[in-house]
Amino acid sequence: MHHQWLLLAACFWVIFMFMVASKFITLTFKDPDVYSAKQEFLFLTTMPEVGKLPEEKHIPEELKPTGKALPDSRPIQPLVYMERLELIRNVCRDEALKNLSHTPVSKFVLDRIFVCDKHKILFCQTPKVGNTQWKKVLIVLNGAFPSIEEIPENVVHDHEKNGLPRLSSFSDAEIQKRLKTYFKFFIVRDPFERLISAFKDKFVHNPRFEPWYRHEIAPGIIRKYRRNRTETRGIQFEDFVRYLGDPNHRWLDLQFGDHIIHWVTYVELCAPCEIMYSVIGHHETLEDDAPYILKEAGIDHLVSYPTIPPGITVYNRTKVEHYFLGISKRDIRRLYARFEGDFKLFGYQKPDFLLN
Repeated sequence: MHHQWLLLAACFWVIFMFMVASKFITLTFKDPDVYSAKQEFLFLTTMPEVGKLPEEKHIPEELKPTGKALPDSRPIQPLVYMERLELIRNVCRDEALKNLSHTPVSKFVLDRIFVCDKHKILFCQTPKVGNTQWKKVLIVLNGAFPSIEEIPENVVHDHEKNGLPRLSSFSDAEIQKRLKTYFKFFIVRDPFERLISAFKDKFVHNPRFEPWYRHEIAPGIIRKYRRNRTETRGIQFEDFVRYLGDPNHRWLDLQFGDHIIHWVTYVELCAPCEIMYSVIGHHETLEDDAPYILKEAGIDHLVSYPTIPPGITVYNRTKVEHYFLGISKRDIRRLYARFEGDFKLFGYQKPDFLLN
């Protein structure tokens, strides 16, 4: 009789362990379709060493964020991300800032939003904020290339070849459906630091060889905004600031076409008061925000955000001061007046050290 009880207990233990193991397997391999005989999970960065799983922060079950909400409920998010969305809602309701925070969801905005139908994700492109890496993530998720390393650099921004459709390519009904139901996100950084990055990238270094910035756009800005007409140097940051801060900048913008995406406001690019985004990432906290976005989008088991070089996301006040040195307070104030909506919506501190 004693042996029978032992045998029965052992059977129960085996069944219990099998149930636990099968539950673990179900949780770990959420999407069976991503496996095949030849295809393992797509990790876009190096895999952790075997036997060394990344440490998981202990979060109480009820606080764990999830990308899949239960019916009639919203996923519980860590406080910082909820606060960012709440701040946007509050600023959007501020009548005094309405002309700086609201914009129509036009074709210009829909052209900025890239679509991953396979995983129900919309990503709004805000240039000069590390967007190339996010585009690579989505290109791999869409299946155009098996891994980040295999995407040729010249293909990332070639929208004929990268397999990344824009939201504007769908019908009105399909656009509305995706805006209502898909996971939506974009990334921001300090607005003035972004402008410095745009200036350096397009007018100083121009690593992607886009000669029109230097040979067509720069002369247009110089002709209208250079103070000293005898000055013959190429475009200076001061010329750029005066152009951006001019309330009548739009007549030049129309001539420059889509090239302006590198320096127009986040409001004009992504319409954050009109579109209810799921998460707003900040360039300055990308080390935390990137994994969180992947988790909330339900794709953290498929991809990792590429490794971020140390120090690259840190706000550099010294660099900002250096670039604005010698630029008149009036021109800086006019620049701030245009970008004030971006500062307020995303919680960036007013740069009083430049304005006063």
